[in-house]
Amino acid sequence: MRKGILLTVASATLLASLTACGDSSSDNGNGNGAGSDDAAPKIGVILPDSKSSARWETADRKYLAEAFEAAGVEYDIQNAQGDKQDFQTIADQMITSGVTVLMIVNLDSGTGKAVLDKAKSQGVATIDYDRLTLGGSAQYYVSFDNTEVGKLQGEGLVSCLEEKGVEQPLVATLNGSPTDNNALLFAEGYNGVLDPKYDSDEYTKGPDQSVPDWDNAEAATIFEQMLTSEPGINGVLAANDGLGNAAVAVLRKQNRNGEVPVTGQDATVQGLQNILAGDQCMTVYKAIKKEAEAAVRLAVSLAKGEEAETNATVHDPEAGRDVPSVLESPEAIFRDNVKDVVEDGYVTKEELCTGDYAALCEEAGIN
Repeated sequence: MRKGILLTVASATLLASLTACGDSSSDNGNGNGAGSDDAAPKIGVILPDSKSSARWETADRKYLAEAFEAAGVEYDIQNAQGDKQDFQTIADQMITSGVTVLMIVNLDSGTGKAVLDKAKSQGVATIDYDRLTLGGSAQYYVSFDNTEVGKLQGEGLVSCLEEKGVEQPLVATLNGSPTDNNALLFAEGYNGVLDPKYDSDEYTKGPDQSVPDWDNAEAATIFEQMLTSEPGINGVLAANDGLGNAAVAVLRKQNRNGEVPVTGQDATVQGLQNILAGDQCMTVYKAIKKEAEAAVRLAVSLAKGEEAETNATVHDPEAGRDVPSVLESPEAIFRDNVKDVVEDGYVTKEELCTGDYAALCEEAGIN
């Protein structure tokens, strides 16, 4: 089994944002802007899909575009929509169009490596965004401490089970995609919390299955099968909000929503609404605005041939190298601090507190 990447926090701290030099005009996202007269950076970004998580289009695209606009550089953000061939085609088109930096969120490490290697051979600088490409050649990696994300999920589920007073709970696990290295790191984090409880017979380990491509519909099918084989499941470790919502939907059919704690990740509107309703016990908020701004700082530095500041290194066991990285810190979100996500501007009160959720928002202190 492939080992997860290892994190080593370096002593260097991330410096303040780089400022664009010279006269530059903002780009509208379609590659029509102009960078600085000296470096004229042009940065291409490939997002993975819009199916596995709403964040890629609702958060990452927005925050990346805002940061590129602020830096005054030309940029092109495209989404491969889960298609590996399209991913490679988009990369080829961006390289041909003259991007100076290519930033990718890989669909899997094999496809990602092929794209990164081709970019490198054409003299294009590269950044892994959010997911490390195992065996790849990206010059920088920007993400969150993903093992810590999983740890927060495991600790969150334990807290919710304790709150419900469940004795020797039977826990089911919906892992993320087996081709996503982040999913391995999340599992490393939450298994580190839950395995000792299984070993001591404090908890009972239930069905444990990965969900290919983070497919939410498939997650619902898998979880239905889990409940059929183990009707006594009293807790669900779901690796993100999409998978968590799939479990919640199945539990609703059996009138067990709210009875069985379910975890999540990404602090999506749907996930937060499930938490407000009591159907999901927690999620993990990742300040994607900070991640996107850090990625743009690195991209601008690379485009100008400058060395950028990082705050960590991440070991890629397949490439046998340490990748200079910027890692941001995640935050556990429960019903009593959903307001933190709103106050941070990640979601708005208007989109979260609709219909029946308006009263729930008021109860949770979201004003």
